[in-house]
Amino acid sequence: MPSKTESRSAQKKPIRRRIPKWALQSTPDSASNEQYYLRSIGRALNALDCFDGKSALALKDISAGTGMPESTLFRVLLTLEKHGYLEQAVDGTYQLAPKLRFGWLIERGNRLREKARPELERLAHEFNETASLAYLHDDRIHVLDSIESFHEIRMSNRIGRVLPPHCSAMGKAITAFQERELADRMVEVYGLFRRTEHTITDRGRLFQEFDQIRKTGIACDREESVLGGICFSAVIRSTGKPVAAALSLSTPVIRMTPEREERTRAAVFEAAARVALAAGEDI
Repeated sequence: MPSKTESRSAQKKPIRRRIPKWALQSTPDSASNEQYYLRSIGRALNALDCFDGKSALALKDISAGTGMPESTLFRVLLTLEKHGYLEQAVDGTYQLAPKLRFGWLIERGNRLREKARPELERLAHEFNETASLAYLHDDRIHVLDSIESFHEIRMSNRIGRVLPPHCSAMGKAITAFQERELADRMVEVYGLFRRTEHTITDRGRLFQEFDQIRKTGIACDREESVLGGICFSAVIRSTGKPVAAALSLSTPVIRMTPEREERTRAAVFEAAARVALAAGEDI
């Protein structure tokens, strides 16, 4: 039998929250909404929308992108910096603070994954091998997507895995196309650890290979991260923008032949180009 307290609780009426009259009178298309729009916040958000999460911008660049006078914009940027949404470098340029930059990179990476998925499926189906996609988050390269082969003996990739920049094909491909300062930091952060007897642990030799990757557009991992595995990768490039992504095809060495290698290299390179075309600004 319920207690008196439980009976009283059951008889309580649901709470009715009062909606302000002004909210009931306005509609999304109503001109009256203009009076509630905060132009100062709008200007700040327009300034943040100018950033791509990677490149630093000068005051004049942001002014050109927003149409705001530099005198007004300076106060907006100063406020955003004070609240930790922007960072200013010693040369006066601005960049998104980490709390915004990481979120922006994740969002852009997710959009790229949607555009790249058809090409990963095409590669996986054509070769019946594991096709993968990776993306650069700050100074670490993460696996964004992977479609595995149906073979019992196959190479695997785990979504979210951090790739070594010195001995994985996608890791080497993305690192090779970075500015030297960032490439040095990426290698330093991960470390030149020996994964197999084929792993490159000499810094000079590694950067020589990066030079070759930039010339050919293809990176290769020949049993450098896992014995018995071989992987080919190509970066997804957009003219005038930093390289942040790559796709790859991985296979056991036992199934690789010179003819199959030639086909694989060409198919991976062409797939990356098609993803770049489809993704456009989402790279």
